Amino acid sequence: METKNIGLRGIEVADTRISNIDGQNGRLIYRGFDIIDLTQNSTFEETAYILLYDRLPTLPELNEFRAKLVDARAIPKQMQRNMANWKKDADPMDMLQAFVAALAGYYDEEFSTKEASYDRAITLIAKIPTIVASWQRLRNGLEIVDPDPRLTHASNFLYMMSGVVPDPEVEKVFDTCLILHADHTFNASTFTARQVASTRAHMYSAASAAIGALSGELHGGANTEVMKMLLDIDQVGHVESWIREQMGMGNRIMGMGHAVYRTFDPRAQVLKEMSRRAARKTGQRWFDITEKVETTTMAEMKAQKNRDIYPNVDLYSASIYYMLGIPMDMNTPIFAISRVVGWAAHIIEEKFAEAAPKPALYRPKAVYVGKYCGPEGCEYKTIDLR
Repeated sequence: METKNIGLRGIEVADTRISNIDGQNGRLIYRGFDIIDLTQNSTFEETAYILLYDRLPTLPELNEFRAKLVDARAIPKQMQRNMANWKKDADPMDMLQAFVAALAGYYDEEFSTKEASYDRAITLIAKIPTIVASWQRLRNGLEIVDPDPRLTHASNFLYMMSGVVPDPEVEKVFDTCLILHADHTFNASTFTARQVASTRAHMYSAASAAIGALSGELHGGANTEVMKMLLDIDQVGHVESWIREQMGMGNRIMGMGHAVYRTFDPRAQVLKEMSRRAARKTGQRWFDITEKVETTTMAEMKAQKNRDIYPNVDLYSASIYYMLGIPMDMNTPIFAISRVVGWAAHIIEEKFAEAAPKPALYRPKAVYVGKYCGPEGCEYKTIDLR
């Protein structure tokens, strides 16, 4: 029996006011605002406010929101001591998923109101960077760096990771990356967050489940796989033969193609220019290799299969993070630092939707393709007769 709509592709499961993808024209919209406009004019904190509250903040509102994020950055010292007991080669995403779930044991305030959910969203947005940076320091035998209330969200995270305040150009690059990754409609991790929220589980459980979904190499882990590819290629002159060999074996070229976009991913276009600037600043070769991967894959796909393929958000974000000195296995946790804003907005929308009514609990139907052992099913035999 043929199963249709594998992976729920094209199936509408809920209304949303949060974001929209125009896959044919390569546009991404947050609450009505084009992502390109936000990267050019906004900050991560303001973008987070827009995604959560569905409007542009006034200056006092934005300042209050920033202050709440700053006040919520610290994590319990007991949590940091617990982190120190983990093996140092543990996957950072496993660590993050565990400690986000553990937040419920430290912050068990009321979840039943929409206003309380906004407070929990601020807690998650503020504390996930501290969890990630604390783990990075601990696993390398370094002292934990406490948050600096004078720094922006982007700058403070880089400071907690390295112990050095980044220069304004690096801060801007990272802030833009956070804006670009903040939401992307019903991707795998966001749908996971909404599905868990539909059971009336609390926000920490839904966010922890989303982190688990994000950890897979076909979702948030893809940019790490891109960087592994670039390191394997190593030189621009090796790209064409490497791509042809991989495609000849039927292997996927990571960072190319997308489930929704049928043209250039707008996020990839912004990241491409930032990768170009980072390469100029650092003198590293990764932008040139990445650009060659893009053009070669596009040409080979057209020649071999008469199909168009375009870069996605992961292709150029990988080289940016690498040139910023961020370890490869921290790429996906950094994705979570940004995407938690979208998760929180979707969890709140799922629980307190003002759009058209929907079922209270997601319960999709499966097509059974298992065996039938006669008109009444398989005959059970006791173990002595098998």
